[in-house]
Amino acid sequence: MNIAIIRYFLGWILNVEAVLMTLPLITALVYGEQSGIYFLITLAICGGLGFLATFRKPKKTVFYAKEGFVCVALSWIVLSIFGALPFYLSQEIPCFEDALFEVISGFTTTGSSILTDVEALSRCMLLWRSFTHWVGGMGVIVFMLAVLPLAGGGYNMHIMRAESPGPSVGKLVPKVRQTAKILYLLYFGITLAQILCLLLSGMPIFHTLCLSFGTAGTGGFGVLNDSIASYTYLQQAIITVFMILFGVNFNVYYLFLIRKPKDALCCEEARAYLGIILASTLLIGWNIRHLFPSLGLAFHHAAFQVGTIITTTGFATMDFDQWPELSKTILVLLMFCGACAGSTGGGMKVSRILIAVKQVKKELGNLLHPQSIKILRLEGKKLEHNVIRSANGYFLAYALIFTASLLLVSLDNFDFTTNFTAVAATFNNIGPGLAKVGPTCNWSEFSPFSKYIFMFDMLAGRLEIFPMLLLFSPGTWKKGF
Repeated sequence: MNIAIIRYFLGWILNVEAVLMTLPLITALVYGEQSGIYFLITLAICGGLGFLATFRKPKKTVFYAKEGFVCVALSWIVLSIFGALPFYLSQEIPCFEDALFEVISGFTTTGSSILTDVEALSRCMLLWRSFTHWVGGMGVIVFMLAVLPLAGGGYNMHIMRAESPGPSVGKLVPKVRQTAKILYLLYFGITLAQILCLLLSGMPIFHTLCLSFGTAGTGGFGVLNDSIASYTYLQQAIITVFMILFGVNFNVYYLFLIRKPKDALCCEEARAYLGIILASTLLIGWNIRHLFPSLGLAFHHAAFQVGTIITTTGFATMDFDQWPELSKTILVLLMFCGACAGSTGGGMKVSRILIAVKQVKKELGNLLHPQSIKILRLEGKKLEHNVIRSANGYFLAYALIFTASLLLVSLDNFDFTTNFTAVAATFNNIGPGLAKVGPTCNWSEFSPFSKYIFMFDMLAGRLEIFPMLLLFSPGTWKKGF
């Protein structure tokens, strides 16, 4: 274990966070808010510690898989602890565990909140809250790889694999740093497109920035207590479209960028993802048609809620906890499905669902024709054994953590629907659940113990489980100490 390079890496994480703090600081200056001083204090703390950690570059800068996974897991923890300081120091969120919950929910793009009155926060705090979504959506590590020459060579791929969502991560171009740059350029470009669309629709600039950050990161923090309900139907429709766009694998956009539209349109995962959205919207729209004055309005809200749940964004236009059971059941299933691999969305990912379905079909075929040999393919490519093994391992770890979390949070004695959807919402980085954690509720009633369970689930869900589990494995640290 190369402890020195981990220390150096975490130092750069703090330096990057110090730079990110300048945006809410500028916001405080623009609106004349005194809370901005706490961003300045935190900026100074992060910058000072970051400078001390990166003053000397380690002689050995080699990253292997173990260091990569540990660096990523620790980076997200460090990022969250220091990111919570402005909320806590300003006393706008007086309890540190609540401030930490809110920031972890932000960086992991979950969108679950302990706040009972969002509008009571100062604007600089609201912007930082939403900006954490944008930072966490593509990943701060991917950003660092794009702008900083760290390990070099092929070692950076270990870091990128540990942070990027999905069963496998490949390079768009031969160099990882160039891949990271392309991903962030695409991310920035689509975010800018949404900002322009919302501004043209008449939305105020502050709301536009906060909601665009939340949509791009598929997070879900809003600036109003009713989330998105107060905005116009046009603005809600724009957000719906961009939520769905950010849930698509960014490789698809790269293929369009290099003028290979046929390859982009043939993406199996993207077609399945859009098909699930269409089918779910039609079913829910028809199921809730009696709740609205027109069929068009029913499908408008159905499309929004399907988009916000499958992409794990977490915005809401209304209280879908009041919808019929069929509609709520579909939404809960979409929580587990999630968006595409290589997107900013959470959940299991459509690609893993496709792999599981293909495995079931293969087993059925083997039962009927024991001598036959069938090769599993995804996107026209042969699925390697390690990808299938990784997907199976993920499902097993997912089930174990989900079950353990459900048992632990049940100690708070809330009803099963609340507990089940609370774990599902945090582990899949969704945001709202049902019952006491529905779209019109919050997470403030849970005990501190349960909140820490949810914090772990949010981090584990965002980092595809294994980087977080490795932190608790004795074998990870054995050689290091």
